[in-house]
Amino acid sequence: MSNSVPERDLDYQVSILDGVSRTFALTIPQLPHDLRIAVGNAYLLCRIADTIEDEPALAQHEKHEFSARFTRAVEGSEDAHRFALELHGSLGPATTASERDLVFNAGRVLGITNSLPQAQHRAIARCIRVMTTGMVHFQERANLGGLADFEQFDRYCYCVAGVVGELLTELFCAHSREIGARRDELLKLGRSFGQGLQMTNILKDVWEDRSRGVCWLPRTAFPQSGFDLALLTPGDGSPGFAEGLNTLIAIARHHLVNACRYVLVIPAHEPGIRRFCMWAVALAVLTLRRIHANPGYSSGREVTISRRNVATATTLVNATVRFNPALAMLFHLLSFGLPPATRGPGCYGGSDDMRGFEGT
Repeated sequence: MSNSVPERDLDYQVSILDGVSRTFALTIPQLPHDLRIAVGNAYLLCRIADTIEDEPALAQHEKHEFSARFTRAVEGSEDAHRFALELHGSLGPATTASERDLVFNAGRVLGITNSLPQAQHRAIARCIRVMTTGMVHFQERANLGGLADFEQFDRYCYCVAGVVGELLTELFCAHSREIGARRDELLKLGRSFGQGLQMTNILKDVWEDRSRGVCWLPRTAFPQSGFDLALLTPGDGSPGFAEGLNTLIAIARHHLVNACRYVLVIPAHEPGIRRFCMWAVALAVLTLRRIHANPGYSSGREVTISRRNVATATTLVNATVRFNPALAMLFHLLSFGLPPATRGPGCYGGSDDMRGFEGT
């Protein structure tokens, strides 16, 4: 790290991760030490951005102002502690205790951000700038009728997740010259990696989002015979909705194929990075399988993976993580039963196979 950071702040970063995301609290420790600090920090910053976006107590112009101030704080041109104090005072009762704690201590988290090596800091700042700008743009247009088309859907997914795939790639490249030699390829796959995870989350959380008055599904994914997303209700098992859902699952599967390719490009002697990425891919695929098997679900809880299945998936990844053919085969097995991968508008990559990747 470029400047010294109080050990208690680094300890706080680790402890709050468990409060805001059990998944990332498990996956981030798999990374090498230098990446563990930077990726953990970046994740917490993304959660702060999400908290601003989702806060019902904030008017739209207040979200715009806090997002701009947050971006400046990440870049180092805004007083981080003042920002944290004022945002914390504006949060309503809907914000969880862990998120409130994170916002209250955002100055400490931002202190770590601004102490990171220049390459890491620059990559994180760019990610947050793109993310907050995109969130503001789409929040201003959010409604229950969904996004207009796949182009808008892709833009939304890029702003909130594809850019995170780019960030991870830049951090991995700064960590390893060998990874950096394949930067251009990884950036393309990384964007798709991020979109696959985001699409899975959008499908899982569709009913929770609707309860907040928003829908991030693209209208053009659904039949044109009068099916109206604005009238969608929890547990809707109509053929029109199920057909559109399968279209989106097939596109998400395509992105997750690219995510697996991304992992296979990472050198086998970096098992920590590969575990970090592949655990997320495996859990996303299993979530898609639950959604596909239960198109009449009415809450994210109904399609959440059991702890037993999480443990099984991570154990299988750990056993195959150093071997590309085995890891590719595991991905295919986990994907069994899903609609065939479809390259949607704006998608990167080719068919649903790993040829040319298993042996690299």
